Amino acid sequence: MQNLKVNRISAKAGISLLLLLLCLMLLFSCNQNTFDNETALLDFIKDETNGYTQHKTVNGVEYTLTYRPTDALVNQELGDSITKSKVEALRSKYKKYMYFNLSMSQNNKELLSSAPKNRNEFGAMVNQLTFGMNEKVHMYTSTKDTLEMVDFVYPRMYGISKATTIMFVYPRDQKALKNEHVNFTIEDLGLYTGEVKFKILTQKLINEPNLKI
Repeated sequence: MQNLKVNRISAKAGISLLLLLLCLMLLFSCNQNTFDNETALLDFIKDETNGYTQHKTVNGVEYTLTYRPTDALVNQELGDSITKSKVEALRSKYKKYMYFNLSMSQNNKELLSSAPKNRNEFGAMVNQLTFGMNEKVHMYTSTKDTLEMVDFVYPRMYGISKATTIMFVYPRDQKALKNEHVNFTIEDLGLYTGEVKFKILTQKLINEPNLKI
């Protein structure tokens, strides 16, 4: 009888210890999502194993899709003037949207430096990248509901960069985020790649990493 009591006590102690370890693991996991500085945050984002950066190579064209968390944009605009009210206002401003950087390169060069074969093709690609990417890039849910692009920003680099990088802005649609994932697709830009698709887990967007500001 005494041995039975001892075994029960040992079992309860083992369960309690296991629960404590699970709580500590969850706490550690949550803390890993908060960073002291922007460098650490961006390093976390760039690590593909964390799910915020994806890379594909199609017909010699390198595609990299990277999610830009709210606090990266907040920190960029804050500068040296940091107050609690300003941080809250900027977070409220940027949290309404989701931001993605799409980088594309060919032969380790930006597209305008490598893809066009003549002046006409060059002009057509400039026009496409500057004004027409809203017709070429799409985001939709796993149930085929489309998210309308809010804006896109293409900074001309005039050959000094190794990739063409464009930032795309989409609404943080709560209904869309109830899906398991959303799809981000790029139609063929005349590079013979066909459609290129990235699958983004919505939990990554909901539980995005942040900064201690």
